[in-house]
Amino acid sequence: MLQQVADGVLVHESEFLKTNTTVVQGRAGVLLVDPGLQKHELACLANDLSTSDRGDVVAGFSTHPHWDHVLWHAQLGEAPRYGTARCAAAVREELSDPNAKAHIVEHLAETEIAGQVPLDLYGLITALPAETARIPWDGPGVQIIEHQAHAPGHAALLVEEHGVLVAGDMLSDVLIPMLDLHGAAADPIEDYLAALHGLESVSADVVVPGHGSVGGPGQLQERIERDRAYVLALRDGRDPDDPRIGPSAQPGWEWVTDLHHGQTKRLAAGR
Repeated sequence: MLQQVADGVLVHESEFLKTNTTVVQGRAGVLLVDPGLQKHELACLANDLSTSDRGDVVAGFSTHPHWDHVLWHAQLGEAPRYGTARCAAAVREELSDPNAKAHIVEHLAETEIAGQVPLDLYGLITALPAETARIPWDGPGVQIIEHQAHAPGHAALLVEEHGVLVAGDMLSDVLIPMLDLHGAAADPIEDYLAALHGLESVSADVVVPGHGSVGGPGQLQERIERDRAYVLALRDGRDPDDPRIGPSAQPGWEWVTDLHHGQTKRLAAGR
């Protein structure tokens, strides 16, 4: 079900990992950011949009190239699905492997959504020219804030006139910062800190993470500071005092502690 989080901006939260889809109302239709995640959820989203007065989907955007952010459903139509040039290049490289979708299916085999993720239209991302500042569409200005934290070509989106920051896989209340430790990043910690510094200059009353709860007034800075404290603890080899890991983790999210331990081990091995 779509929930309004600001004037002209709505969010749908998936049953799986609290994955958020953001809908921005334009003049002739809507912009759809990171639509997900299961077949029935995407079909429901398409039906909700078609039976409302919001119009068709006229543009899509993927904040980064991970599998759960480059999905689509035929009922959403054939609107251009944008991403940064680096994001689109990463997806193209992934899909150059003829077994790419099979690897995703294998990855999902032990989850409760096995067989429920639509992959027919997976990853069909149109690269925006490098340094593109705004999404090209007939709607409110949506600024693209590209950085290299978490994944190549990751971008946050600022819906300027409505004060909403769509953060991609950052600034979550349930997930810790996940560094790009498997990619080609030369310094994933500094990349993450630089991205947080960039987001700190943004003025927004609402922050929508890729996974987790939507944050209201004042929470953008709080989440930036929490993520920065976690990353600095990793950099310095300290145990972070973070409510998302350890005994204070939210019920059902205890596995995030294992994710944290995995990151610390990979960083230690790199050193």
